Amino acid sequence: MADRQVITRDDLTGLIASGEIDTVIMGFPDRYGRLVGKRASGHFFLDHVADHGTENCDYLLTCDLDDVPDPGFRFSSFDTGYGDMVATADWSTVRVLSWLDRTALVICDLVTPDGESVDIAPRTVLQQQVDAAAALGFAPMIGNEVEFFLYDTTYADALASGYRDLRPHSPWAEDYDIRLTTRDEIVIGDIRRALDASGVPVEFSKGEAGAGQHEINVAYAAAVEMADRMLLHKFAAKEIAARHGRSVSFMAKPSMDDVGSSCHVHMSMWSPDLSESAFHDPSAPDGMSAVMRQALAGQLATAREFSLLWAPTVNSYRRFQPESWAPTGIGWGIDNRTLGFRCVGHGSSMRIENRIPGADAVGYLAFAGCIAGALHGIHDELELPPAHEGNGYMATDIERIPWNLPDAIAAWRDSDIARECFGDEVHHWVLRSAEAEWEAANRTVTDWELRRYFERI
Repeated sequence: MADRQVITRDDLTGLIASGEIDTVIMGFPDRYGRLVGKRASGHFFLDHVADHGTENCDYLLTCDLDDVPDPGFRFSSFDTGYGDMVATADWSTVRVLSWLDRTALVICDLVTPDGESVDIAPRTVLQQQVDAAAALGFAPMIGNEVEFFLYDTTYADALASGYRDLRPHSPWAEDYDIRLTTRDEIVIGDIRRALDASGVPVEFSKGEAGAGQHEINVAYAAAVEMADRMLLHKFAAKEIAARHGRSVSFMAKPSMDDVGSSCHVHMSMWSPDLSESAFHDPSAPDGMSAVMRQALAGQLATAREFSLLWAPTVNSYRRFQPESWAPTGIGWGIDNRTLGFRCVGHGSSMRIENRIPGADAVGYLAFAGCIAGALHGIHDELELPPAHEGNGYMATDIERIPWNLPDAIAAWRDSDIARECFGDEVHHWVLRSAEAEWEAANRTVTDWELRRYFERI
């Protein structure tokens, strides 16, 4: 039960037969990257679910965070009748969840009742980019660093307070501080061990630059597997924190008084058999192969237009503040943390770090954007501009990340590259998701507006 490896279908069948597992979650990511789906009893799973899958209302890919379907989607609406889609098991993803009693998880792909792939499903969006890379002879490998804030407050108390005056688990920034983070091990240690015991191998945890802020690094992997690991990371962190009477938030910017939380994405391209990195050239002065330079040029060229894939909410854009550790400029440098893209590693570990995504990004879509941009550069053999040296926040010769959601919406809406890379249906689904988010924000009077205008205007 504490095996770090993902188990097989036969293993799961045996665990159910022995009574060690009596519940199976058939789950998949929704529009916001949340794990949704159904729990099946073990015996019913074996008899009726394993081969067929589970039916789920197709509105799950158009619902907002309150599970209210947003209008205007082509895929699912009142006009289409809000029918079913089928979650089918990916048998390479079976895990025993160490923090839940006698429970296994199977991550699913979505198909229509007729068996056609649901192309807008986040996991499918990423798989399509992996397939596009394979067609060019590459296998993308991904690592990511997701930051979050840990609060000494229950979720119920946080809600009751209107999420005001939350108590960070540490009153001070904990960046690399072992003494301070020891106090948080009651929660962070449990998250780390639970992930490691559930087929999500953990490398490090560390304090980050904010008060009560942490980062847990899991081992890099093939792109879809890495996105599955990020899905489980967020799921486990929230559930385990709640069990301890604490809460965690993956908001990009929970407070303007502190730093934001990122989801740095590290990407490299490898040969199909993973025997050789396509990004390393020992004969090049900087070690960067022509493929790596083209891939980075493609990511730079598409970064502004793809920003919705990395910054999907209104809050995402609060994070992009000067000298805040979140980038504001679309430039690149060698081991330079002031820019949107940072080249790191040596030899076969050479990779591109995209520092633009926030912790609120949907991993499947964020990784898909990185791969699509890289493939655009490789396919068109784009030329990489010179590396930027010095403070990227002050640079005047590079483009800027959109400052707000409407600017990002416009960049995506008008992007021919986005349509070409992702297809018209995915393009429309991402666009409509972002538009609905902005419409929701405009139906809200904020505390800031009340404080500013109620009495004084």
